[in-house]
Amino acid sequence: MDRAARPRTPRFGANYTPTRGWFHHWLDFDLDEVRADLDSVAALGLDHVRVFPLWPLFQPNRTLVRPRAVEQLVALADAAAERGLDVNVDGLQGHLSSFDFLPAWTTTWHRRGLFTDPDVVAAQEEYLRTLAAALADRPNFLGMTVGNEVNQFSDAPHPDPDRITAAQAQHWLERMLAACEKGAPGRFHLHAEYDAVWYRDGHPFTPAQAARLGAATAVHSWVFNGTAQRHGRAGAATEQHAAYLIELSKAWAEDPDRPVWLQEVGAPAPLVPPEHAAEFTEAALAAALDCPGLWGVTWWCSHDVSRDLADFPELEYGLGLLTNDRRAKPAGAAVARIAGAWRGREHRPAVRSTALALGPGAPRSACAPGGAFFEAWAVLAGQGVRPAVVRAEHVADPARLSSRGITEVLRVEDVR
Repeated sequence: MDRAARPRTPRFGANYTPTRGWFHHWLDFDLDEVRADLDSVAALGLDHVRVFPLWPLFQPNRTLVRPRAVEQLVALADAAAERGLDVNVDGLQGHLSSFDFLPAWTTTWHRRGLFTDPDVVAAQEEYLRTLAAALADRPNFLGMTVGNEVNQFSDAPHPDPDRITAAQAQHWLERMLAACEKGAPGRFHLHAEYDAVWYRDGHPFTPAQAARLGAATAVHSWVFNGTAQRHGRAGAATEQHAAYLIELSKAWAEDPDRPVWLQEVGAPAPLVPPEHAAEFTEAALAAALDCPGLWGVTWWCSHDVSRDLADFPELEYGLGLLTNDRRAKPAGAAVARIAGAWRGREHRPAVRSTALALGPGAPRSACAPGGAFFEAWAVLAGQGVRPAVVRAEHVADPARLSSRGITEVLRVEDVR
């Protein structure tokens, strides 16, 4: 874990979206195509990729994790190592780019709770353990992420959620992380949710779970969540949305030095028009890199989705750093410049000495775009204040404030 958890310099990577067949490439796995894709990622000067096995293809039956699929995952990781790229593996896919990928043994005639059914949970544990164990001896294997935004299956707006309590979510996460650790002890294992964990009242996956379980806190920053609609492509709230989530997450962390991984961030059109994608990229990453404790940035995504594939939301087709024929786009060139500028540099941004206090009993919706807390933070950010976030119950705890370098605390009502 030391290699991943306490880097001297921030990490820069991409969520790997294969150019041929998208994530369906596992059905027709072609290692030469994978190598060509990874060559183009490495050419940007990035140091890691996050990869996505499709759960139904890797575990099509509850008691079968396909050995050949696992071999292909290891081959991908080895190809990445040859190009100087570390690998993080997301296990439970789960949900990707508006599509759900669930094995047949969890749906329709076999419908059972993803988070609570004893047989399903035991099978998930074995699947995650198997993937982790297969990669445990690879030096470039960072660790597992339990799954990609699996929390979307637990609550609205999913059309058919498996509803659970916060306690059940906690228990499930602990079991999944333990399975990853059993397969590959000491690696950088974590879990990752979409922003309902921070913004949606009553959501069963909680900020405390996100900021305390696993080796790091993962945040996924998408400004199509109402931020860019309210503030425009160049508003402080939009350009600093990723920084906001990084700082918001620290309010729930028990360890002031806990690393935060900006695991997804992108420039979604038309809210960020393609001609302004590089400008947004530069601003968003500059703001994120101004946050102490940032482990690294993983852009969504490596390559554009092919127009030969149907039914994706329009914005999904153009999110890549590279085109579908592996040419760098302006956003890709921007990330390459930033990664190059940070190579070999220590990440020691100034402390954020002014914090905005999240009031006692404040609902999570207050932290969402349009909420009183979010909008107050955005005002301060627009004024150049660099606000941290602290919960009201910790304002009277000098040791906690001191551990983060906080010397001034503002309330929402103080912000004009």
